[in-house]
Amino acid sequence: MTGINRRQFSLLLTGLLGAPHLLAQPVRPATPDEQGWLLASAATDAQQHWLVVSDVQGQLRLRHRLPARAHHVAAHPTEPWVAVVGRRPGRYIDVVDYRSQALVRRIEPASDRHFYGHALFSPDGRWLIATENAVRDGSGRVSIRDVRDDFRTVADLSSGGIGPHELLLDTAGTGLIVANGGILTEGRRKLNIDSMQPSLAYIRLGSGTLSEQVFLPPQRHQLSIRHLDRSPDGTVVIAMQYQGNPADDQPLVAMHRRGEALQLLHAPASVNRRMSQYCGSVRIDSSGRVAAVSAPRGNLITFWDIAQSRYLSSIEVRDGCGIAATEEPETFIASSGSGALYQLYPRDGLRERLIQDMRLDRLAWDNHLCAFQRV
Repeated sequence: MTGINRRQFSLLLTGLLGAPHLLAQPVRPATPDEQGWLLASAATDAQQHWLVVSDVQGQLRLRHRLPARAHHVAAHPTEPWVAVVGRRPGRYIDVVDYRSQALVRRIEPASDRHFYGHALFSPDGRWLIATENAVRDGSGRVSIRDVRDDFRTVADLSSGGIGPHELLLDTAGTGLIVANGGILTEGRRKLNIDSMQPSLAYIRLGSGTLSEQVFLPPQRHQLSIRHLDRSPDGTVVIAMQYQGNPADDQPLVAMHRRGEALQLLHAPASVNRRMSQYCGSVRIDSSGRVAAVSAPRGNLITFWDIAQSRYLSSIEVRDGCGIAATEEPETFIASSGSGALYQLYPRDGLRERLIQDMRLDRLAWDNHLCAFQRV
């Protein structure tokens, strides 16, 4: 840790960890029937990069110019803010007020760090937690910033591996779940594909120590663990990207339950081929029964039955990558690189295009979609 020592940070978290329900409380997902819900994503238009906020019918609410391409957006639970994280190797997190359309804060990493694309706010809004890379030795880090103190870094934890990407809070709210992709990078260049070792790490917030860590079988070590979501019972669904021979047939989705090995899930051969060894994002529906995993290179959103640990169905969405769950069980919203927003019904195989502002049609939605209720 840097900034303060472990004891000081533990004391700083005392009030929060003493009431873990504050940390663990999920942000309620969106449904297009509620006018209070908003969607946020990064987007590109003629090589200019934007943070875009719209309502769930696709009417533009905010377009904030970004200094470079972004990856993920997180919503603050009590302030009208969203935080957009620069794409790896990211040099900024912009915190923007979607009500006033003002930039609240542009956060930059230390000179020997860069962001790895994802961040989250604690559900009480006190902390901004982000994955980072230590450039000097390539180690994965997790930074914790105090929102009330001008986003000052108060803790710096090991991610337990190399290339940390998406992160979540665990069900108790006292720990983090981190996807260590395993890829050592220099800028966008990958340096260790032959020896990469991805992992799923569970980290105690107060001490920064590992409570559990699981790895893929050795013959699967080139499956980079990138994106995660967690069901209410603690099951983690994992979306992966394969770094090996393009001709290899590899599973791209996995699940994990605490105390068990990673469980690799297999799509039908024809679907797996279309997924093109690349998953873009994953989200679990409001019931906790179905996970949606995007495969943008194959123009597919795939769906998985969590209780039965099996492939369920897929729906075609051209360059569909961003996914958000709605409040309606087994229903999702997906964003497309072609500028469209769709509502998806995996059990019925149905896709409905949402009414959309023409200004959004000219934008290419980026990797992730965040759905949240305006405050």
